[in-house]
Amino acid sequence: MLKVGLELFAAEGPPAVRAAARLGRPVFLDLKLHDIPNTVEGAARSAAASGASLLTVHASGGDEMVRAAVRGAAGRLRVLAVTVLTSLDDAALARIGLAGPAVDAVVRLARLAVGAGADGLVCSPHEVAAVRAALGPKPLLVVPGVRPAGASRGDQARVATPAEAVAAGADVVVIGRPLREGGDPAAAARAIASTLDASGSHP
Repeated sequence: MLKVGLELFAAEGPPAVRAAARLGRPVFLDLKLHDIPNTVEGAARSAAASGASLLTVHASGGDEMVRAAVRGAAGRLRVLAVTVLTSLDDAALARIGLAGPAVDAVVRLARLAVGAGADGLVCSPHEVAAVRAALGPKPLLVVPGVRPAGASRGDQARVATPAEAVAAGADVVVIGRPLREGGDPAAAARAIASTLDASGSHP
């Protein structure tokens, strides 16, 4: 699938989503909505009309906000709840007052979001197995913080390789900077795919 993230959406808006959808792949609209329920419901309704197939909201917005997003989506796109950003470690969670460690916070938020109707979850590779054990096979697990072996972590705190993320139970891995910053995105994508083939796993 193709991801339209916050940077691209801020620069180009809904036309970017429509352009991506015309390429024939599902569009993952990664806006991480976090606002009052009424506003998120309206935003999800607009996202559903844009051609997106998946939309992210923050689970920490609460169960009523997640329910509102699901209402706005009205079955036309899947709502994914972001649990804990991959840039946060246990110390960062403590500073913002979110009870950790990260795996506990992720599972707690995952239960809340799925209970409110979210179709799937966004979590780091470190929590995939715990989320799958807690919630079973149904939620779609979308996993960022994925880096090929030897790649820079950048601002990510909880990372793994593509093969490790898939082996842990990821349905979809999100790979941005390792493709975008290498000079030849297609070659980088093929190299990553080959590591999944070699490991015998594929999302």
